[in-house]
Amino acid sequence: MYKNQNWFKNIILTANIAEDSGIRGCIIFKPYGLEIWENIKKNLDYLLKETGHKNFYFPLLILKSLLKKEYNHIKGFAKECAIVTHSRLKLKKNQLILEEESRLKNELIIRPTSEAIIWDSFKRWIISYRDLPILLNQWSNTIRWEMRPRFFLRNSEFFLQEGHTAHSTKTEAIRHCKKILNLYKYLIEDILSIPVIKGRKTNLEKFAGAKTTYCLEAIMPDGKALQIATSHFLGKNFSRSFNVKYINKKGIYKHVWGTSWGISTRLIGAVILTHSDKYGLIIPPKIAPIQVVIIPIYNQTDSLKILEKIVSKLIIFLKKNKITFRYDNRKNYRPGWKFNEYDIQGIPIRLTIGKKEIEKGNLEVFRRDTRKRKKYKIINLKKKIMILLKKIQNNLLKKAVKKQKDLIRKVDNYQDFKQIIKTKGGIVSSHWDGSTTIEKKIKKETSASIICIPSKSYMKKKNTKNVNPINTNPINTNPINTNPINTNPINKKNGRCIYSNNSSKQRVFFAKSY
Repeated sequence: MYKNQNWFKNIILTANIAEDSGIRGCIIFKPYGLEIWENIKKNLDYLLKETGHKNFYFPLLILKSLLKKEYNHIKGFAKECAIVTHSRLKLKKNQLILEEESRLKNELIIRPTSEAIIWDSFKRWIISYRDLPILLNQWSNTIRWEMRPRFFLRNSEFFLQEGHTAHSTKTEAIRHCKKILNLYKYLIEDILSIPVIKGRKTNLEKFAGAKTTYCLEAIMPDGKALQIATSHFLGKNFSRSFNVKYINKKGIYKHVWGTSWGISTRLIGAVILTHSDKYGLIIPPKIAPIQVVIIPIYNQTDSLKILEKIVSKLIIFLKKNKITFRYDNRKNYRPGWKFNEYDIQGIPIRLTIGKKEIEKGNLEVFRRDTRKRKKYKIINLKKKIMILLKKIQNNLLKKAVKKQKDLIRKVDNYQDFKQIIKTKGGIVSSHWDGSTTIEKKIKKETSASIICIPSKSYMKKKNTKNVNPINTNPINTNPINTNPINTNPINKKNGRCIYSNNSSKQRVFFAKSY
């Protein structure tokens, strides 16, 4: 199914998640798709607030003069920026044209990211060590022109969560970067059921303006990698560019240390690619707009009334336990049509009840992840629903972990490397000598880039137990823990670079990417 280039887009369209807007790289979110994003947003917003972050909102428009203050930042984003040059239009001979007199003296950039305007604000807000740290979060939309747009994976306009912080010490800033990366890891693995590889970017691939970019990478079933979350240690790059200083306890002026980090609606694309099948979408229960759908099967009005007496008790239970549901008693659609509709939309659990089920005291339960049907006693169903939702969530992660493992290969010969990248795809674990020149040559010859320098082994058995990171201690699942994550590579043994044959201290992960 992944060989069909239209498969991904067809699921998005038929499941009523989004549609084309007619504007290159911009999509129309339909209610179902927006609800999925809102559920992701709700989970992450809770975690961020629990870790001391406050929500802010900065303007969509940024002065071009601000953006160019940090050279490496604007150098990385220049080609993606949308610019506002005039303040109004005028009608001339039934044609809308730019009014030349309205040309702006200081042109505006439509937000590609908010570091520039935020650091300009930090300059006013930060005076002494008492003002630090500042922990900001922003939910926004942004514009970055895309050469080859694709639904959710590469949009010109997309929803963005971006965090920005300022700290008094380098250690505190780096720890915060890594704390956020662990928080993202929890969100993506426990809430979205997508296994990730944790590591950092090379200098060639890091965020424009960052000292270090820590990242989470996911491998999609078609063998391509997807950068799914990033956390950037900015060092003093932005504080120097914008002259943001604080007075420390000794009365000495110091530049502050910064971080920025974010996720976007690309996560929806990752969910679709990771979990869906030939029948349609599969949504993890924790972000599903509808977790349970109830479909009555009846022939006469009298039988529907009997069914609804039983359904009403079930609905009370679902509401009490905050399980989202839909009771579909539409008369204009046959049960088979409804089954197909909810298959496409990926509803985790489908309950079917008819006259025969009532007579036997049973109800048919259909699991979208396994596509298996099973009869349950109506009196036991309430407990079973809670259990099944957890099982579905965990099963989706287990299946995704297996797919991930099958798509990772260790290679020590460049000819084999090229052949695997060309014919099989996936992630190739190989030695690299640390040279940016060699990195560029490999990318030019194979179209595969270094997606990350991995941290500790992810190949250990995944813990699929649902854990709230706010209340746990293990570093892998607790974003609150401020101890730096282990950034030792998977293979500490020295080796020889796959390309240059020079000495190499570690293996890195190569892959073609979205």
